[in-house]
Amino acid sequence: MHLIKFVPLFFRVDIIRLLPDNIANQIAAGEVIQRPASAVKELLENAIDSGATQIKLIFKQAGKSHLQVIDNGCGMSETDARMCFEKHATSKIRTADDLFNIRTMGFRGEALASIAAIAQVELKTRMHTEAVGVELEIEGMKVQKQEPCQTPEGTSITVKNLFFNVPARRNFLKSDTVELKYIIDEFHRVSLAHPKIGFQLFNNDYEMYHLKPGNLKQRITQLFGDNYAEKIVPVEEKSYALHVYGFVGKPEFSKKTRGEQFIFVNNRFIKSPYLNHAVSMAYEQMITKDHFPFFVLFLDIDPAKIDVNVHPAKHEIKFEDEKLVYTFVNLGTKHALGAYSISPTLDFNQEDHLHNGGAFDQQPRTWLEITQHATQTKDAKKFAPPSNFQTYNERESNNQKNWASAFDTVGKNEVKPLNFETQKSVGTNYIGFSSSENEVLREAVPPHQLLKRYIVSQVKSGFILIDQQAAHERILFERYVKLLEKTKHDSQRQLFPQNLSLSVADNQILREILPEINQLGFDIQEFGKDSFVVHGFPADIVQGNEIQMIEELIEQYKMNASVNKLAKRDNLAKAIAQSTGIKNGKTLSVEEMKTLIDELFACENPYSTPAGHHTVVTFSKDELEKRFENKIHG
Repeated sequence: MHLIKFVPLFFRVDIIRLLPDNIANQIAAGEVIQRPASAVKELLENAIDSGATQIKLIFKQAGKSHLQVIDNGCGMSETDARMCFEKHATSKIRTADDLFNIRTMGFRGEALASIAAIAQVELKTRMHTEAVGVELEIEGMKVQKQEPCQTPEGTSITVKNLFFNVPARRNFLKSDTVELKYIIDEFHRVSLAHPKIGFQLFNNDYEMYHLKPGNLKQRITQLFGDNYAEKIVPVEEKSYALHVYGFVGKPEFSKKTRGEQFIFVNNRFIKSPYLNHAVSMAYEQMITKDHFPFFVLFLDIDPAKIDVNVHPAKHEIKFEDEKLVYTFVNLGTKHALGAYSISPTLDFNQEDHLHNGGAFDQQPRTWLEITQHATQTKDAKKFAPPSNFQTYNERESNNQKNWASAFDTVGKNEVKPLNFETQKSVGTNYIGFSSSENEVLREAVPPHQLLKRYIVSQVKSGFILIDQQAAHERILFERYVKLLEKTKHDSQRQLFPQNLSLSVADNQILREILPEINQLGFDIQEFGKDSFVVHGFPADIVQGNEIQMIEELIEQYKMNASVNKLAKRDNLAKAIAQSTGIKNGKTLSVEEMKTLIDELFACENPYSTPAGHHTVVTFSKDELEKRFENKIHG
């Protein structure tokens, strides 16, 4: 017989309770509002859903202290103005079936409630049919003020002191430069998706963008520079179930950093390594693996065939038939690049292909034709994703694991300092070996380049393997750090100054680091509001692609700033080392390899790059002998 345990009445206490709304909204805000850029995204999308034709974004201190979005949309009534800050209050859907036919940007009813829970919010709104508007002030979900006011038609929402009551989240935010980059990224995504809407962006009272309504190509040039009109080709692929259109960059204008890559589904920006891979495969054998093309692609698809309610940020989408979408995107990009190779791009002033028959004079393929083409042709596998498809982060992780595993099979040893002694001579740094025997060996067996990437150098105890690109990055990094600590470096003046045309966001970055860049030997001066003139470069920079090198330097600087909290000086030194260092694939002479080895081991930390990757690996003689031991006896 089972015994029923007796629990005294005074121990039986109910402990499960509903959380107060303010706490529940703070928890929800952790997913919806992660940084100022998240609030920018939600407020801009609400402005678009209101039917606005002009939207203004104003912020200070990268949105941490002040963030405001003003639109000329439909406005709200007094009741709606109060209701919009309630959790799950929305005008976008009414029934569960509406989730399968979503065309608006927002629909969850969480954004404004989350923002109001972690900031001080001021709302002013007026409907077009009303003579007077309404003003609300909310702090931590508590309404501090509600009264009629005079305000223009539309809505103005001001967010002050974001995360004022969540200090841990506020401390999590990065520098103003990094947070500014995130805001500009969101601004690019929203404004690209809606080229017929005018946008303005003000940063600390400085107008960074003034975008006029137009078509997609005009919006791209407004955001990234007029020179992009010559760098892109149109994409147009259509069937009864899916329409792919937009622009992709010409192969020769690809960059070594990813960033200017945008995919929109029903005008909603999504992050999809799967579809990014579909575009990259179309560039196969056109660009190297360390380059990334520019693309702005739009997919119009039946909302019933996708699920956008995957994550509160709405950056992820589930497709009913993901493989077929992959194939369609891949073929559309290939057709665009194929047309570019035989015909010039359309003139900027006459560009209207997105609104008529498209760039290709042919009947659009049907969904069935695409499927049959991908399954019947011999190269169908090229159009479908590989079975072992991995995201970028997964590939990087696996590469590190594979390298570690391979290294373990050689000797399971750590990267150890070599037995070198630094000998400094006048004007040069020379690394000698610790014994005369090794010195003779070094002269008798010169270093050898392997796979145009690694340098093999023999020593008495075995041999070393050096990654030439990683080694040169370490050398340049320490050199530039020292130069930044000293007076201005010598500059080599150009006979004909060169104009430097950058996007508005990159102009802002260049202004920030311009004094330090010029200290390294560059001579770059501002010329007007958003342009620069380059008068000189450091004497040790290889001539021929200086402007491209500056563009790559800025890209590396932005990437380093978003990944690591480096000091400005170290970030700049790292960026210029990465952009100017010798690359894998370059053939080196014996003398160049000897110089590289000498300079590497003259560094304070010769064993890793500024990013933390190994520059040199040692293999001992004992380890090699173990690999060739005869294990068969008898």
